Amino acid sequence: MASIWSKILVAGVVVVAAGAATAWALTKPDPYPDSRWAGLGAPDLASGEQLFWTGGCASCHAAAGATGDALKVLSGGRALPSPFGTFHIPNISPDPKAGIGSWTLAQFGNATTRGVGPDGEHLFPSFPYGSYSRLSAKDVNDLFGYLKTLPASTNVAPPHELPFPYNIRLAVGGWKFLYFNDRPRVELASADDKLKRGQFLVEGPGHCGECHTPRDATGGFLPDRWLAGGPNPEGKGTIPNITPGSKDIGSWSESEIAGYLETGFTPDFDTVGGSMVEVQQNLAHLPKSDLEAIAAYLKAVPAR
Repeated sequence: MASIWSKILVAGVVVVAAGAATAWALTKPDPYPDSRWAGLGAPDLASGEQLFWTGGCASCHAAAGATGDALKVLSGGRALPSPFGTFHIPNISPDPKAGIGSWTLAQFGNATTRGVGPDGEHLFPSFPYGSYSRLSAKDVNDLFGYLKTLPASTNVAPPHELPFPYNIRLAVGGWKFLYFNDRPRVELASADDKLKRGQFLVEGPGHCGECHTPRDATGGFLPDRWLAGGPNPEGKGTIPNITPGSKDIGSWSESEIAGYLETGFTPDFDTVGGSMVEVQQNLAHLPKSDLEAIAAYLKAVPAR
């Protein structure tokens, strides 16, 4: 009898160990191989600057209230409240100690597109790598090259303030398993070059869905509500629907959407407000063709 129970116990241990090994294999940090970041050559700094503005780097990483050249001092430190606790935005200036000045291109690329930190740890998805995953290796090289030209800051951001269990980085692997991918957010009926560009900008570096798409209880996008608006992920107010079914911009033409992104004026001469102010000011640095591509994509997504 004792022998039977011993065999059952051993079998149970084997099953648990196999399950743990499988879970780890599915949820462990998964950076790209170093070969992805090799041989890219000198970065295109003009392209890097466009990605800087598209990605809204200054909106999070510059000091609150910064304007002009101060927007390029990416000292971090802003508090980002969320239903999961308060995140503190890090310094990503070229300072070698407080910022990312000592990082390699591979470390920056894996943080930006895979959510893996420089020491191989999962990064919390308050950093929108779920959107930035759509950047190519060239895009990352260009952006990293541009960031290295900006002023260094010695500011050290405080640590995140996250209650248990949201402070467990290993659990982020489970979140990634459920939600993290670089597939298109929507399938478009047609996909000419303009629409493809707009899809890349909105779903990728522009990370519009991070605010404009509602989430489930564990922070994943509701895929059938892409860009349909919902509660502000920072906890105050709501973010509008920006699909063709919106009561706000659903009736706007492509040219009116592009004009709004360029000037900050709505078709009825109201002005951009709230958190969209910084977004619009960033996007105004883009060429008109990119703003038109964004507008075309927003008119092509499913109405919600």
